Amino acid sequence: MSWDIVLFNSRQKITSVEEVDDTQLEPTDFCAVFESHFSQIIEDDNHREIKGEDFAIDYFIDEEKVSNKMVSLYGDNGLFALAELAKKHHWQLFDTGNGQMIDVENPANNGYEDFRS
Repeated sequence: MSWDIVLFNSRQKITSVEEVDDTQLEPTDFCAVFESHFSQIIEDDNHREIKGEDFAIDYFIDEEKVSNKMVSLYGDNGLFALAELAKKHHWQLFDTGNGQMIDVENPANNGYEDFRS
C-alpha cells in the first residue's frame, strides 16, 4: 500500500492545505530535481520509480513546471529521503493520509507507523 505525499513549492509557510494561497505557489520542475538527486530511477513511459535503500517513490512526469507534485512512497526510508530533498529546496510536504503537513526537520514525527495505523 502506498503512502501519498504532496510536495509544495510555496513562498508561504503552509500550515493547512485549506489555507494555501495560490499566488504564493512557485512553478517547479520537480521531476528534474528528482533525476539529479536520486541515482536509480526506473523509467516506464511517463511513470517513474525511484529505488532507494529499503524504499521506492513512484510518480508521473509532468510536461511543464507545476507548483505541487504528488508522489507515492513505499517504505519508511522514503519519507526521510523526501524530507532531505524538501529541506534542500525549501519545499513543504503534505501527508494525504492524515491531512497534515509533515515537519521536514523532524519527519519521524510523521512516521510510517502513523501512516500504517
